[in-house]
Amino acid sequence: MAPALLQQDHQVYCQGGTVSLRRMGTLLAVIATMVGTEVVALPAQEAPSEIVRRAKSKVQPAYPELARKMNITGTVRIEVVVSPNGTVKDAKIVGGHPVLATAALEAAKKWRFEPAPAESSGVVDFKFEGHQ
Repeated sequence: MAPALLQQDHQVYCQGGTVSLRRMGTLLAVIATMVGTEVVALPAQEAPSEIVRRAKSKVQPAYPELARKMNITGTVRIEVVVSPNGTVKDAKIVGGHPVLATAALEAAKKWRFEPAPAESSGVVDFKFEGHQ
């Protein structure tokens, strides 16, 4: 048998408690506005792509002693900006374990690429394995 409902002055009374229809409508409107705003406000983020220029010289990162002792492995992603002459103008860590990241960043800064007419950027992956 369904619970008995009694509506009076914009409130619904039923077994289990009282619910204000006015407050419920306001709450739902606020939630809908927030959800709609968040979806619209989020910028489209492009995933960093692999670098298209060929590397002339690659420096392998030194496996950090702490990482070796703790048996930390994984991949570190470094975004590099390469100047027209082929040197790495800027590099920043995009992802990876913090213990491994500094070694990968320092190695990426030492890479050299083929010259090109313009600056380019992309991501370089450094894989750290336990037997290094």
